[in-house]
Parts: sequence; structure tokens; C-alpha cells
Amino acid sequence: MAQVNPNIGEDHPVIRQLDEAAINRIAAGEVVERPASAVKELVENAIDAGALRIGIDIADGGKTLIRVTDDGCGMAPDDLPLALSRHATSKIDGSDLLNIHTFGFRGEALPSLGAVGRLTITSRVAGLDAAAIKVSGGDMGAVRPAALNKGTVVELRDLFYATPARLKFMRTDRAESQAITDVVKRLAMAEPSVGFTLRDVSGDGEPRVVFRADPESGDLFDALHGRLARVLGREFAENALRIDATREDIRLFGYAALPTYSRGAAVAQYIFVNGRPVRDKMLGGALRAAYFDFLSRDRHPVAALFLDCDPTLVDVNVHPAKSEVRFRDAGLPRGLIVSALRHALAEAGHRASTTVAHATLGAMRPEPSGARVYQMDRPSHAARTAAYVAQSPGFSEMGNSYSARVVDAPETPIAEETAAESLPLGAARGQVHENYIIAQTETGMVIVDQHAAHERLVYEKLKRQMAENGVAAQALLIPEIVELTEAECAQLLELAPDLARLGLTIEPFGGGSVAVRETPAILGMVDAVAMIRDIVDELSDLGNSQTVQARIEAILSRVACHGSIRSGRRMRAEEMNALLREMEATPHSGQCNHGRPTYVELKLADIERLFGRT
Repeated sequence: MAQVNPNIGEDHPVIRQLDEAAINRIAAGEVVERPASAVKELVENAIDAGALRIGIDIADGGKTLIRVTDDGCGMAPDDLPLALSRHATSKIDGSDLLNIHTFGFRGEALPSLGAVGRLTITSRVAGLDAAAIKVSGGDMGAVRPAALNKGTVVELRDLFYATPARLKFMRTDRAESQAITDVVKRLAMAEPSVGFTLRDVSGDGEPRVVFRADPESGDLFDALHGRLARVLGREFAENALRIDATREDIRLFGYAALPTYSRGAAVAQYIFVNGRPVRDKMLGGALRAAYFDFLSRDRHPVAALFLDCDPTLVDVNVHPAKSEVRFRDAGLPRGLIVSALRHALAEAGHRASTTVAHATLGAMRPEPSGARVYQMDRPSHAARTAAYVAQSPGFSEMGNSYSARVVDAPETPIAEETAAESLPLGAARGQVHENYIIAQTETGMVIVDQHAAHERLVYEKLKRQMAENGVAAQALLIPEIVELTEAECAQLLELAPDLARLGLTIEPFGGGSVAVRETPAILGMVDAVAMIRDIVDELSDLGNSQTVQARIEAILSRVACHGSIRSGRRMRAEEMNALLREMEATPHSGQCNHGRPTYVELKLADIERLFGRT
């Protein structure tokens, strides 16, 4: 039965040239998706103009007002009408669309905004008078004199009033305001030397400052660290590792958090390419790959990473909003991210997040029961000892308690004991509930989960042995044939040498088929077809695959769990101290195989604060 094609009418279709207003509204649909998109375009223009301070005012989630004020170079009166013309820009000359050093380069933002809203631009160049121009729904007014000291003010009112259908797709004012805040924070991270102020001027009340970041000074890393502390919080800054690595013509720098400082969703992962915030699936996959050995699947790393390279090595013109990029050699930045992050995590050694200690202290802090009526003086050591003996003469008899016990350490010289306390994890002093080691340091105390800590140590040892000796492979009596598309087959075979090192041997079998001849012996009986398809899916999604390695290391993790010190085992003092020393010498020992901390460090000052001694 013949079906009528709904796309072809009875009359012969006629090709028409759309008018300028329709063209601008179509362009606005691509460039300006929501108020946050308009804020992004206007703030990027201000940064390109050399502004050092940028103010953003919004009302009703940016739907009724967006005003961006900057102290940049400004525009001459004669340039204002041209700035509102499509594809008119001062940032490129059109001869080379790859050698781009600015945020904007298409010349579409201002005419697109003027086509769907009421846009007013007021600007002044040094040495000339200020001028303003208005455009409403695509109708441009005349240039007129204005009052302005310096820079540019772009005011956009009633966004999408000229395209009412778009307004129906807007979210709540709160959601749109949150999206704008996120855009401003991303741009603030990209430009630490620029000051940003975001205010909500909705209603008739006083403007409310939503976000403020003053210009940072110092070298690259000092300025970036200060800006990230302002945007992502002091806790991130305290638990972030400095990243600085170069491979060929690409440099990676920034900060990445310890595995124990992680999130339940991938909401705090910021990646910039040549200063441009991007949401790139391949680069995000590289970040996850760097942490996959340290975090469980429901935890996500926190990082702000910056890739700098020659602009000709990356194409930023592949997405209407410029939020995605395409590298000439996609494997180079991906490999750089994975190797640099893993190197930094290894150098962090046994370090764990300070938020673990903060959470512990918060759980220990008693509920306030009214104002304290006196301040207890801190007694001397001799006075405390005498008081303890007088008040609890039988206290030492609790040493053999099953819930907590004091370790009878062998006689050691005082110098050796003091030296042990000066080590990062200190000297063992006791064991609680046959699972937690209590150690004393020079500045406080450390509580170690003996099972989680030893499990990580055994796991790292097994991985080291596997890296040195390779992964044993088991040959299949009858090779498994997996049918794929030719494109998938070609992509998979490019990865064949890497898979062979992990014990998975594949060969082409004609057409789009591959033959699986060997699988990793440590996996035992494995569904080779399902594993190959998982690898292909991961390749299509992220450009690389960790499936085989993840499965092998999951087995090693289970082996380590069964081969480690069990909870409930009493340990001698020398055993506990040996465990502490091994933790200090082993990379990644600060978290277990699932990303949870293996120890908590409490500072003496914090403990004394709990007891009101400060």
C-alpha cells in the first residue's frame, strides 16, 4: 500500500530566500538556547574586550533583564550598527578559522539577541564620546549620544518576546538563575585575573549578590588556586592536587581532588580547552578513567583541568554554542589527562581528604546544652597524672578489655618512640574493637581501619606483580566469533595490542567479524561475546575502553579483600606499626578499593576544642 509522503505537497516546492529577521531568529535558536546562553555570549564578549571587572545583573532568571557591564576597550559610535550585523566581528579576518585566540569569532551573538529580545548597547572608546544603539525584535534604531565613563554596557530585556513559543520551554526562574550562576562560575575559573559580580535585581528590593569573585594576583597556580577556592570552596582547595604536565604540544594544568573527596554525581568536573569551558564526552571519559581504580561506580571525581595547545590543533567550530571541541589527535589529550592524574594521585601517597576528619569531629561534637558557665584552666601534665591516679586507681585494669585495649609495646628507647610519632601516621598506641588502630602523632592522633588499609596494600602489591609479570591468558578450545559492523570491527582492532597485554587476544575473521582466541586466565569462565560488545560500546561512547582492565582489577580487589587482615583480629604493637609504615610507603593507601578513607587524622587542637579546653 502506497503511503503519502507528508514532506511533499501537491504543488512543486519553491526555494525562497528568507528575510534578515527570520535568519536572525533561526540563528538565535542555535546560539541562544536559554538566558544562560545569552549571559555566556555577552560575558565572553566582555572578556575578549580586555575587561578586568565584569558585572552581571539579572531579573526573573534572566527572562526580563540581563545587563552586562565591563571596563573593556569599548566600541566607537560608527562600529555600533556594524556590531549588530550578522557575521561582523573584530576578532578574526576570516582567512584562518582554526587559528582562533578569542572566545567569540562568528559575529552572531548580538544580532541574534537583538532578533529575539530588546537589546540596548552603550559603549565608549577612550578619546571618543559614548554612544548607544537599540534594536528590538530585529528593528534597529539610530545611534545616539549617551553617558558612560568607560567600557560597554549591554542590556537585554524581555528575552524571546519576539518568539513567544520559546518562552513556553523556559524553566522556573530559580532553575534559569542557577544555570546562569553555573555559566558565570565556569568563566570565572577560566579567567582568574578578571573580577566577576553576579547580582539578582528582581523585584523592587535591594539587589542580591549571588556570586562575587575579585581579581586574583600571583603566578598562574596561585591565582588559579585562589579562584577555585572561591568558586568550588575552601574544602576543594585543601584537598586538591596540583596538576602540571606536558606531552608534545599540549600542556595540562589545574587541580584535581583526592579520591576521598568525591561527589555522588559528575557535577563538579570542569574542563577548559585554551581557556574555553567545554563539555566534552571524550575528555570527561579520560577523567573518569584516571580515577576508575580509586572510586566505586557511584562516586565521581572533582577536578578543574585546563588544556593549552596551539589553536590549529583543535577545532572549536564544531558546535553552535562552542561547548564541544574536536582535536586533530584525540588520543593525545586523553592519554595526557589519564597519565598526569594517575601520576599526581600516586605522588599523593597515603594522603586522605581533610573532610573526613571534619565529618568525624562533627559527629563527635555534643549538642549545645546552654551557655558554658565557666572556662576550665588547662592543668599541667603532672597535675593531670595525679588527678587520674586519685580519681580512678583501677583504670589500668581495663587494658585487657575486649572493646578497647592498651598495647603493651616492647621496651624501646625514647628517641625511637619520639621518631615514630614524628612520622605522618605516628606510633601505634592501642586497638579498639579489634578493628581500629589508634596512633599518636606529634600534632594529634590517627584512627586506622586495619582491614580497609591492609586490603589496599595487598591490592597495590597484586597490581604491581601483574604489571611486572603480565596477565596470563587462557586459550579457547574453539574461538568465539563476534559479529560487528565493519566500523566497530576496525575500531576494536586498533585496540588489539592493548587488549593482548591484558590477556585478551582478538583477530580479524573477515567482514565485520572478530575471533576471540584468548581471554584473561584470572577471569575464569567468561562470556567473551558479551565482553567484546561491552568494549565496543565503551569505544563508541568514550573513544577508549577500560572494560578488561576493570574486570581484572575487580578480581584482584576481591582477592585482596580475602587476603587482608580481618576485622576482629588482635594485632601486636609491632604489627600495627609495621602496617602504618607500609601505608606511608604505598601510593593510594589513603583510600580503600572503593574510595572510602582508610584512616582519619584528628588534630590535637580540634580534640581540645571538643572538650572546651580552648
